[in-house]
Amino acid sequence: MHAATPPFTTHFSALPQAYDVVLCDVWGVVHNGVVASAAACDALMRFRQQGGTVILITNAPRPGAVVTTLLDGLKVPRAACDGIVSSGDVTRAIVAERAGQSAYHIGPARDVPIFDGLALRLVDAERADYVVCTGLFDDTVETPQDYVGLIETLRARGLVMVCANPDAVVERGDKLVYCAGAIADLYASAGGSVLYAGKPYRPIYEQALSAALTTRGNATAHGRVLAIGDSVRTDLKGAAAFGIDCLFVTAGIHAEELGGRDNPSATALAGVFAAAGLFPKAVTRRLAW
Repeated sequence: MHAATPPFTTHFSALPQAYDVVLCDVWGVVHNGVVASAAACDALMRFRQQGGTVILITNAPRPGAVVTTLLDGLKVPRAACDGIVSSGDVTRAIVAERAGQSAYHIGPARDVPIFDGLALRLVDAERADYVVCTGLFDDTVETPQDYVGLIETLRARGLVMVCANPDAVVERGDKLVYCAGAIADLYASAGGSVLYAGKPYRPIYEQALSAALTTRGNATAHGRVLAIGDSVRTDLKGAAAFGIDCLFVTAGIHAEELGGRDNPSATALAGVFAAAGLFPKAVTRRLAW
């Protein structure tokens, strides 16, 4: 049964006894792109100490092993999770299924390692069999509108676009930057065909539960799985579609529209959830034990 405003909790410790597995978003919950949240890392470690399993589930357009290295750099303790599943992992699986085809890559050079070890030739837009979008070429200065001409070229050729990061925006420190999802959404609205890897789509959740199964040694019922995230579009929608509960973090990408990071408006929250037709199990400002 859904309430207009889901219960607000300041302590994650009130929830864990109901769950065996947590699928936790990374950017916006565990870190903000610049610094790790010590409180969030502590909460995940405590959940694991009580016998829970934590799989970090992220729309990062790079393999989970690469994400691990990035998290090390942000001082996220390895003990905060049992494994990481990324939209980059799902993207690699899609590319592997298209072995022998060539692709046009939209995204920064730093994302090219996502293709390492795969039978893929990167070519220009005029010769490609399909497109892989991992982000904007330069997200510090560009916006999705800079891609309108390119999108028309790709759509005219009827190319499928694989979106390696369904997020439209993420936080980088105190700024919001555009992601691959913003380009993919424009392409879809122009009539292009898009394959979205990652949240809110089912494959990344199935891969995450498979990782949890490897850790736990037995399957976990969906009713014992909790998603944690800060995005209505990816985390909340994905959890609902997959049939698992969601703890919604307000001090992430929706912070400003919800009335600020420290004192989110209950009215604004209820409005956002009602507009989406989606309601989390509970709401918290920041993940903390």
